[in-house]
Parts: sequence; C-alpha cells; structure tokens
Amino acid sequence: MKNMTNLGSQICVIKSYFWVLLFLVILQQKCVHLANAAVAGVNEANAGVQDGISQFCSIDLASFLPPPYGNLSYKSCHPVWETFVLRYYQSKEDNTVTFVLSALYTTGWVGIGFSKDGLMVGGSAMVGWISKLGHAKIKQYHLKGRKPHEVIPGQGDLNLTSIPPVVVLDGATLYLGFQLQFNALLQQQPTLLAYGSRIPLNHKLTVHDDKTTIHIDYSTGSAATNDAVAGGFDKMKRSHGILGIFGWGLILPCGAMIARFLKHKEPLWYYLHSVIQIVGFLIVLTGVVVGQALYDRIHADISAHRGIGYFALTLSIIQVLAFFVRPGKESKIRGLWAAYHRWFGVITLFFGALNIVLGIQVGGAGSGWKIGYGFLLGFTIVTAIVLQVLSMLRSSVKPPEGPQHPSAYQMS
Repeated sequence: MKNMTNLGSQICVIKSYFWVLLFLVILQQKCVHLANAAVAGVNEANAGVQDGISQFCSIDLASFLPPPYGNLSYKSCHPVWETFVLRYYQSKEDNTVTFVLSALYTTGWVGIGFSKDGLMVGGSAMVGWISKLGHAKIKQYHLKGRKPHEVIPGQGDLNLTSIPPVVVLDGATLYLGFQLQFNALLQQQPTLLAYGSRIPLNHKLTVHDDKTTIHIDYSTGSAATNDAVAGGFDKMKRSHGILGIFGWGLILPCGAMIARFLKHKEPLWYYLHSVIQIVGFLIVLTGVVVGQALYDRIHADISAHRGIGYFALTLSIIQVLAFFVRPGKESKIRGLWAAYHRWFGVITLFFGALNIVLGIQVGGAGSGWKIGYGFLLGFTIVTAIVLQVLSMLRSSVKPPEGPQHPSAYQMS
C-alpha cells in the first residue's frame, strides 16, 4: 500500500512538472513575441514616415531662408520625429554639412544636437527660438549634464563655419539653419532632437518637454538607418525598462519571498517558487534581448549598466541551473547547496535592483519612472518585513509533540 501511495505521489509530481513545462513554453513564446514586436516597431515607423516625405520636403525654402540655406538642393530630406523635418546637404569637397531643421512652433525652443553615443551628456546642440519681443535667437549649447545649469550657452564642440546660423518663423513652422565643418566625411551620427515649451531667459535653456535620439547615415543621404523614427527608439527603451522592472523588481522578489515565508505550505511553496522564478528569469532574459538590440542600434556608452546587467543575468542562470542539480534531502552537501542557493539569490536580486536604478538614471527616464519604481521597491521591502515578523511569531509557537520529518522539498 505504501508503494502504491509513493507511486501515486510520483505520478502527481510528473503531471505537475508537465503542466509547468507547458506553461513555460507558452510564456516563452509570448516573451519572444514581445521582444520581436518592440524591434519590429522601429521598422514599422520607418515605413510610415516615408509616406509624408513629399508633403514636408516640397516647400520652397528660398522664399524665406537666406542663402545658402534657401538655395541649396537638399537631396536628403526626412521627417524624423513628430513634426521635425531634417534637411541636410553635405559637400564632399570641403566636408561641410548644411542643416535645416524645421518643426511646428507655438512657443518655447527647438533643438538639434550631436553626441558620440546618442546620449545627451557630453554632446553639443544648436537651439533656436523666438523671444517674447519677437526676435529670432539661435545659439550653441554644451550639454555638460542633465540639469539646466549644466547646459552651457555659447559653448560646445560643433565647428560652425563663417556663415552665420539663422532662425526663421514661417507661418506655424520654425526653421533652424546652420553649417558645420568636419574633419572628414560625416557618416553615421547619433542625432539628438528635443523641444521645450518655455522661452529661454538670458539664453538659459529650460528643461525639455520631450526628446529622442535618431541615427542617420549622412554619407548616403538615406534614412534607412534611422532607428528611432516616430519614436521607435523610445518604444524599445520603454520595453526594456518595463521588462526589467517587472522581472527584477516584482516577479523574482515575489518568488524569493515565497521560498522564505511559505515553507509551512508544502509542496505548494516549492512549485510556486520554481514556476515564478523561471517565469521571472524568462522575463528578464527577454529584457536583456531587447536591451542588446537597443545597444546594437545606438551603441550608447553605458558600460556599467550593461556590465551589471549581464552579471545579474549570469547569476540568474546559475540559480535556474540549481533547480536541476538539487541534491537529495539525505545528501551530505544538501546544506551547502541550500546556503549557496540562498545567498546567490540575495546577491542576484541586489544587482538586479541596482541595475534598475542605474538604468533609470542613464536612460534619462522621467520622474514617473523613479516614483513608480520607488513605490514598488518600498512596497516589496515593507512586505518582506511584515512577512518576516509573522514568520518569527509563528516560530515562537511551540511545535506539536511527536516525531518531525524533514521536508522533501527543502531548498534553504
């Protein structure tokens, strides 16, 4: 009879693992679909903007822009983001590039910048606006940092030619024209676009309302390499951030708390812990895939964020492998395995949380991301404290008399 009972238990366990495996396969397909959708969104954006090129680029600039900005033949004209249209003409003889950026304008400022890694910090920008008195203003800025006082007017690495830059408001569209000198033919270049609704006072730039980064191959005159048209870049960045916060900040901590505080509900806690942690692993893995695709497109200088991310992913892979090499309850190394699994889990969650904070910082996320993750982190910590107190109160109760048997599902 005892053998039949054990056989029945083993069959139940096998069935449970079968359904868990089926669930994970379905979830993996969903995660892969999400990653592909995030990347595909960029390509869809490229296709969509091509329909509006003739509408935006057929305007006669000579009627309101002075030479050379109004009389050049701009073979390269691209609607790049929202209402922004970028025209540029590159002279291969002297490596000068003439830019004309236009955007719908009501008030505030419009800017275009350049940096080595596609990020704001360390770049330089040309910003134009119409003052309250109706005077057209354009100035170069050094983007030394993210705070307003770190955006320094009159400085920057852009080598302007002797031709003065111009700003013209034609109807509801603001045009910025300027010419830059380069040491060699300008090829692929991360280009920053931004706008703000407040007019700069004393040339002090106000915080932007929105921004994006695009990549253009200026040597070919083609927008085929523009990876962030119509917000595709931002969509990938948001997907990467959401997957990271959801996986590292919610799912994996929940699975860890189940293993620590639900031991009295066996074998339920074991199955829940295993399934939730593998689900969390698949989510963070998908986030890494999206993040790598994003890095391949912008080549941002975020070595710390990438390094910590891959380190945390490696630790999580080791944790998943621990599920398959778990020694039996009678094994002499069971205690050593349990200690390793526990502390590797703590270290993994720590670096995951650290990288979320770092990612929010280097990604230039708004206050909504910071408040949202701060609330989630605080809620997780408070929940862990409450569960720890309840666990201590439960352990203070005298256990019933009788022989006690070790759990067959013990993990820590």
